[in-house]
Amino acid sequence: MQKDISPAVHITSQTPLMPAIRSWEIYLQDQGKSPYTIKAFLGDLNLLASSLPPDKPVGSITIKDLNYFLNWLQTGRGVPCSPKSLARRITSIKAFFRWLQQSGRILVDPAEKVVQQSVISPLPVVLTKDEQEKVIQVADAYRTAKKPDARAATLLRLLLATGIKKGECLAVNVNHIDLQAPGGPILFVRYASPSNRYKERKIALPAEWVECYQEYTSQYQPRDVVFPWSPRRLEYLLEDLGEEAGIEKHLSFDMCRWTSVLRDWQSGMEHDQIRQKLGISKIQWREISMKLRQLSAQQA
Repeated sequence: MQKDISPAVHITSQTPLMPAIRSWEIYLQDQGKSPYTIKAFLGDLNLLASSLPPDKPVGSITIKDLNYFLNWLQTGRGVPCSPKSLARRITSIKAFFRWLQQSGRILVDPAEKVVQQSVISPLPVVLTKDEQEKVIQVADAYRTAKKPDARAATLLRLLLATGIKKGECLAVNVNHIDLQAPGGPILFVRYASPSNRYKERKIALPAEWVECYQEYTSQYQPRDVVFPWSPRRLEYLLEDLGEEAGIEKHLSFDMCRWTSVLRDWQSGMEHDQIRQKLGISKIQWREISMKLRQLSAQQA
């Protein structure tokens, strides 16, 4: 049997930056990182590459080069760089050079002493209880239209009931939904990559959603993926619901997730249960719980 070859095996300290970045992309894919994470990381590294000579070897890049690049992002590029974007770009740079150093491709990690920016992002936008009821009413109206269509209501109600992320929603398969589970209907949130198995979980499904889902499956008869449309098509669907409901906010997957978790928080659900429902670590929960506390106070 042929052994797996590391994406870093052909890299040396004399390899130019762009080929090294392409090898890192392969490595990230092999590790099961999400397409969104990979796209963000590559965008950050390609930006770094554009600021350096094209033939500059990875082994010759210094902390001075990196600090110059980060300073350019903030003051010399002419394009605003938010604290959150800057923090992510530093994270990308650190992860890339750490990989090169740990793989034995470079002797010294030039990003090791780059100061990481700790940023708490702004409070997310959520639906008020009144706005939530309005979008649900609009979605449910399609179920009783001349040509009944339960798709919008099934998507919206699933997001508001479970708080799952866009990527998780797109990956939901019909066999991830168990309507006959002993304790009541549940959703299995699953991941293909073993590296993300710790995010897998079971979430209870309310009876109202089950009824809606049964209408939906009767109409669309999904065979594998529950929502077999592109991410952008489903985003448009949510946006249209918000507009029809007369809501000025931009209804999105992320807004539904935060609205869902805020309702759980306000209902008195045990905090560790909320954390587990979201599939996040205890470290991530620190910032999220702080934001939930602030959002709850705003809506009080």
